[in-house]
Amino acid sequence: MSIKKIIFSPRSNNNTVDLGLLFLRVVVGALIAFGHGLGKIPVSENFIKGVGELGFPFPVLFAWSAALSEFLGGLFIAFGFLTRPSAFFLTFTMLVAGFLRHANDPFSVKEKAILFAVVAIFLMITGPGRYAVDARIKT
Repeated sequence: MSIKKIIFSPRSNNNTVDLGLLFLRVVVGALIAFGHGLGKIPVSENFIKGVGELGFPFPVLFAWSAALSEFLGGLFIAFGFLTRPSAFFLTFTMLVAGFLRHANDPFSVKEKAILFAVVAIFLMITGPGRYAVDARIKT
């Protein structure tokens, strides 16, 4: 394959797309799971209080849902297991974080949550790729 073809080709082959999805899933899933979710489990009274202050009913349930969508959802995304449902819940959690929890914060604070939401939406659209547990489950 020539350098010109590598640089200017408008398409990737399926293998490079699947490798790209694998890389994206593993990195983003691990970052969200261990960088954000693990520290929220078990949920603290302070986190529950904050969820209640956002106006959510049943703040204990919603706090646990948010923490699990970050930790377990992140792990599931990394492995490509239940990728689309995990990405759906992560999208909701990150949009709440970006636009409600950090509503009055500068953009640089909410940017991370928005970026995680964008990646989760991307994974809901594309799916996990060939190198995922989901691809091994017979439908």
